[in-house]
Amino acid sequence: MDKIEIEGGLRLNGEVSISGAKNAALPVMAASILGPGENIISNVPVLRDISTMGKLLAHLGMGYHHEDGEVILQSERITAVEAPYDYVKTMRASVLVLGPLLARTGEAKVSLPGGCAIGARPINLHTMGLEKMGARIALTEGYIHAKAERLKGTTIYFDIPTVTGTENLMMAASLAEGVTVLENAACEPEVIDLADALRSMGAEIEGAGTGIIKIRGVTSLSPLNYRVIPDRIETGTFLTAAAITGGEVTIRDCRPEHSEALINKLQEAGAQIRQEGSALFISGSGRSRSRDIKTMPYPGFPTDMQAQFMALMSLAEGTSLITENIFENRFMHVAELRRMGADISVQGSSATVKGVRVLAGAPVMATDLRASASLVVAGLGARGTTLIDRVYHIDRGYQGIEKKLEMLGARIRRVRA
Repeated sequence: MDKIEIEGGLRLNGEVSISGAKNAALPVMAASILGPGENIISNVPVLRDISTMGKLLAHLGMGYHHEDGEVILQSERITAVEAPYDYVKTMRASVLVLGPLLARTGEAKVSLPGGCAIGARPINLHTMGLEKMGARIALTEGYIHAKAERLKGTTIYFDIPTVTGTENLMMAASLAEGVTVLENAACEPEVIDLADALRSMGAEIEGAGTGIIKIRGVTSLSPLNYRVIPDRIETGTFLTAAAITGGEVTIRDCRPEHSEALINKLQEAGAQIRQEGSALFISGSGRSRSRDIKTMPYPGFPTDMQAQFMALMSLAEGTSLITENIFENRFMHVAELRRMGADISVQGSSATVKGVRVLAGAPVMATDLRASASLVVAGLGARGTTLIDRVYHIDRGYQGIEKKLEMLGARIRRVRA
């Protein structure tokens, strides 16, 4: 099992380019089910989750090829409607094939999703919406089994905003009969990106990026040719890495407007950040100042940046309060940061972080995707050597992170077990 070794204490300097967003690419790949023919998706990162989705779509009968950042999916025929457990147990985004499979073929049987163990992420809002659209849903032996001759438009209200739920029902509604209205919909950039991709296929969608999305169903969709957005979480991770090392880094090929909540907090903490088009320039200015955060749905502070920001606050001057409002088990990185000397106490959904002068490198273990990124950030800011185990988590969401950091001057390497 691979590990990542970091010799910390060096300032990051230079330029880095951001890869395409995994969380945008996965739903766009699922949307290719809806457009019979050759679907071309560009700016797709080389990641384990992308490969898993590709294998799943291939199992459904589609041709799949990924090379040089471009995914080609041949979807002339769908020969299977079951997404088996073996394909989807490591990735909760597998549930995204449910809506488009049902809309195109009239049937879908999808294993309940897996992924990071960061708390319950129920799919009841997906199935509730499909049932309101006329689907017959059965939950048996760990599978969601859905059938419908043709889905019918309706109004669906989400009790809480759900990104994958919004995406799944938006795809299903694109081929439904009549108009579907999604209320209290998720507003994340990845939702907007999927809506843009679906519109490029001929879907009629209004309001993506707001709490109310209206989809007027059409009888057929064309194959897509689409470029996914840059990864805002990778952008945020490199911003935080630059801040903790007091470095000067230019981050290119990003969408700064997608990271405003984080940028504001980093600026409040003392970092100097300026924007020029699709580039961000960050200059760390000594020890950061402590700042409180509360994770919220977009455009609030992203839960996927909570762990990395906590690593930064571990070395900040003062005490910060970090409140996690999205997932109940997303403080598993705290124990590993403590191994490095961080002073963090957890009570319920809040963590109190008292900044220390020094973090010390130590052997640590990644527990989920973003926790692994926080340990990388902490290792960069620590004295001595940090050895991170279970880095397969980080390979789910970051393309060649150690190579990009090495280009910025970090002493980091992947250790093959």
